[in-house]
Amino acid sequence: MALKVHGSVFTTSTMRVLACLNEKGLDYEIVPINLNTGEHKKEPFLNVNPFGQVPALEDGDLKLFESRAINHYNAYNYANKETQLISQDYKKMAIEFMWMEMETQKFDPPAMKLAWELVINLGKGTATNDAVVKEYTAQLAKVLDLYEARLAQSKFLGGDNFSLADLHHVPTIYYLMGTKVETVITSRPHVSAWCTNILARPAWQKVVAVKTNK
Repeated sequence: MALKVHGSVFTTSTMRVLACLNEKGLDYEIVPINLNTGEHKKEPFLNVNPFGQVPALEDGDLKLFESRAINHYNAYNYANKETQLISQDYKKMAIEFMWMEMETQKFDPPAMKLAWELVINLGKGTATNDAVVKEYTAQLAKVLDLYEARLAQSKFLGGDNFSLADLHHVPTIYYLMGTKVETVITSRPHVSAWCTNILARPAWQKVVAVKTNK
């Protein structure tokens, strides 16, 4: 039975899950949820995620929500499939988990705020708040200074191998590239090379293709 992903391919959280599934080479069905009509706040979606947020995953009788938790499940449960997204070495795993926390707590808040201002709100016809962009660009720059130092030492955040620590960043970086804050990424050579690398992965390009064809 194929996995079911309930969500919108335009949201970073749904794209994060799809990228993980593609890296694992798993078959899945996308169950589209129309956020514009509030479908995520109604049944039957609330039966899958009572908090009314996308995405949600069904794997047989198991129902999960929160994109990063879903990815942890798939990385562990399907550990023998294709890309190994979590190290089996506990010390390496600890480093990967540390950078996953960095993504959640330090990178994602300013990066998503910028994505909303520069991409999502513009798509809705809302004017960009330049003061907000300036504030959160400065916050993101401080975070990326630490990333630059880390990536000067290793190819990926968790070490020599691509992992969830890298994958979880991809959708938000994708939205920021091409905006006027792109230089906060490209001006840091190791961060820039890392972004180019992870955005070029075939698993991510499959997500982009699905989004583009919607």
